[in-house]
Amino acid sequence: MTPAVTALEKAGVTFRLDSYDHDPRTTAYGEEAARALGLPADEVYKTLLARLDDGRLVVAIVPVPCQLDLKALARAAGARKASLADPAEAERATGYVVGGISPLGQRKRLPTFLDESVRGREAIHVSAGRRGLELCLSPSDLARLTGAREAPLARR
Repeated sequence: MTPAVTALEKAGVTFRLDSYDHDPRTTAYGEEAARALGLPADEVYKTLLARLDDGRLVVAIVPVPCQLDLKALARAAGARKASLADPAEAERATGYVVGGISPLGQRKRLPTFLDESVRGREAIHVSAGRRGLELCLSPSDLARLTGAREAPLARR
């Protein structure tokens, strides 16, 4: 299994693992997951890595239909600017491939920020660490295990 699943099992967290057949031609990974699993897109969250102007890498978790507001992420992280990390850099830092980057079980624990849209939700879906594999868990468990802070990060 993936490091993300192992981390949840080790923590004794309640979660559900959902799988689907990933189309290797797609690059819209989150949309594919929502469609394949029959979920509303705003219940599926994508995990993005960004580099801050002070050199730190951070993780941002936002709903699939939204864009990451890089200025808002920089503010939340106490920096002036942020830019999306290079995909190869994201893969090296997390140990996962793009399209399968999970916020859990990463090689190195990075500062993590979770969009405030999770408030009031009982469960959200995030990558389980492999394309075609999703985790369903409570946002509070995700925040606790990643050390994530909530912030307004998403732009529709």
